[in-house]
Amino acid sequence: MVSVTIDGVKVEVADNTSVLDAARAANIEIPTLCYLRGVNAIGACRVCMVEVVGNPVLQAACVLPVAEGMEVSTNSEKVLKTKRATLDLLLSNHDRECLICPRNQNCELQKLCDDLGVTNIKYSGERLVRGKDEGSVSVVRDPNKCLLCKRCVSMCETVQGVGAIGATNRGFKTMVEPVWGRSLTDVNCINCGQCIMACPVGALTEKNETDNVWAALHDPDKYVIVQPAPAVRFALGEEFGMPMGTRVTGKLAAALKRLKFDKVFDTDFGADLTIMEEGHELLGRIKNGGTLPMITSCSPGWVKFCETFYPDMLEHMSSCKSPHQMLGAIVKTYYAEKEGIDPSKIFMVSVMPCTAKKFERQRDGENASGFPDVDAVVTTREIAQMIKEANIDFVNLADEPFDDMLGTSTGAAAIFGVTGGVMEAALRTVADVVTGKDLEKIDFTEVRGVKGIKEAEVPIGDLKVKVAVASGLGNARKLLDAVKRGEKEYHFIEVMGCPGGCVNGGGQPIVSARIRNIKDPRVLRANATYAEDKEMPIRKSHKNPDIQKLYKEYLGEPNSHKAHEILHTHYVARPKYAAQSKGKAAAK
Repeated sequence: MVSVTIDGVKVEVADNTSVLDAARAANIEIPTLCYLRGVNAIGACRVCMVEVVGNPVLQAACVLPVAEGMEVSTNSEKVLKTKRATLDLLLSNHDRECLICPRNQNCELQKLCDDLGVTNIKYSGERLVRGKDEGSVSVVRDPNKCLLCKRCVSMCETVQGVGAIGATNRGFKTMVEPVWGRSLTDVNCINCGQCIMACPVGALTEKNETDNVWAALHDPDKYVIVQPAPAVRFALGEEFGMPMGTRVTGKLAAALKRLKFDKVFDTDFGADLTIMEEGHELLGRIKNGGTLPMITSCSPGWVKFCETFYPDMLEHMSSCKSPHQMLGAIVKTYYAEKEGIDPSKIFMVSVMPCTAKKFERQRDGENASGFPDVDAVVTTREIAQMIKEANIDFVNLADEPFDDMLGTSTGAAAIFGVTGGVMEAALRTVADVVTGKDLEKIDFTEVRGVKGIKEAEVPIGDLKVKVAVASGLGNARKLLDAVKRGEKEYHFIEVMGCPGGCVNGGGQPIVSARIRNIKDPRVLRANATYAEDKEMPIRKSHKNPDIQKLYKEYLGEPNSHKAHEILHTHYVARPKYAAQSKGKAAAK
């Protein structure tokens, strides 16, 4: 331990602790911009500058290690003057149309300027104006708002292991973009949206589809149905000022009804359906000598990652569609037949925590009725925008249920949004099927938690099922490489594209770097997920009475020919374009 003094406050911290973390240990907040805990600490933005007694040069607190007896000032005249000058310079080459920016009032640059009293633009030098990259179906990149903090670069390269973007050019003309000025749609971007979550401003946002949904809602010839994903209900409240991890399931259903959707179904039903298909697919592979390990296919970012970087592993992927695609397919087949509705008139809207779902809905093989299973995908942020536009008082809404037939779900479905949740839900059903008993121990805690890679051997009857769970694609890469080298052997692997799972998806409410330093949205939202599971009257997918009815009346049995036609899909090997490598700038 070493002793340092920061703004007159003495604090003891471990050797090699950064001055930034030491200050936080003393309850002193040092402003940051390029810093993002666990992702980026490069001292590039110069917003976290501090003054060390005896050193005439200001230093970046995020990369400055403490030393015994060090005395630091975070708010001296020199420090404050330098920080304001830095912000002035950043603003001089920044698109300042804040009122129409998607990040208005949730922008870290805006907050810093407000906190430090930067109220006018002192510098009016040359300003570069560049075109937006709107080629991707999921992510919009606006270089005119980019601060060159490189948080998105570190997230894409280091955490996700993709490397779709990096720094190009030099000096004042530096940009963060795909190589050779390409669009995101032309490189290895897997549409996960984690770059959006890392961005402190509005340089990266989702491709907004709310106009399409409003148009459908106002079209008298459309029968508009909506379905929200499990993870949405554990994060949406944050968009309305509610504490992180608040459960708003009933309010969500009520709000969607007030938006005048014709039916409000629940993707949780699709999650239960996924478990029926995926669980029996796993058992079939184990019993019949099929390809193992079987890997889950619910995360479209992961699916595209595998198609791009591990095409030789595609035979290991479950052929199941993801839950919202399954529900969309059932709506336009089973439900349409029962209600006598022309499927061409049905407009299916999915509310997702995930930007990659926007890509997924346009994939081949996602049109069981002859029409797209899903017609529009809006993120948690986008549905919050629609609720606000409709002047709905979300916080004070009374809870309402989802609509019948395709709105019933179980606790197993509720946990789909957390890392390990799909695995646990599948094990609950597989255990009952294998043993022929209604097992009471259904909390498979071995696969819970935010650790990047988790392993377990789960005894189920005479079977000892070896499982692994990975969240974040960098961790998926480590796991797959170990399997390919023969170092690891499993029956079943769950992969979630986003760290922590869908609760931390690229379409969820954005949490600033300052808040992430003291709260972990992955943990708080996951806690809400497990609490909801505990309170559900039914906690196993195969016990959902509406799922049982669906198979009895329509599908026959899990993995039947009809089920495969409607609920399963296929994958393709994708070309691997040149990508940024290890954060090095690629010159044009």
